[in-house]
Amino acid sequence: MHMMKKVCGFAIVVMAALFLVEMSPMAEAVTCSPVELSPCLGAITSSSPPSTTCCQKVREQRPCLCGYLKNPSLRPYVNSPGSRRVASSCGVPFPTC
Repeated sequence: MHMMKKVCGFAIVVMAALFLVEMSPMAEAVTCSPVELSPCLGAITSSSPPSTTCCQKVREQRPCLCGYLKNPSLRPYVNSPGSRRVASSCGVPFPTC
């Protein structure tokens, strides 16, 4: 009987831990790569609306945008009116770095 109480207690602790892990938001690592934004090229260079894939990539790369803006080679593209329009269309605020 004593062993049964220990097993039940252990099971409850494990279930509670699994519940907490399930409920806690986990931060996913982002690999900063401007190539990831290639699905947005058409929308940035023309007036066409961004695709769903483009918007998904912009959201994924959002933590990287300040780094891109600080890079002299990337800044003109990331800071362009087309890039700002795409970010706005995708609901991603343009970063103030």
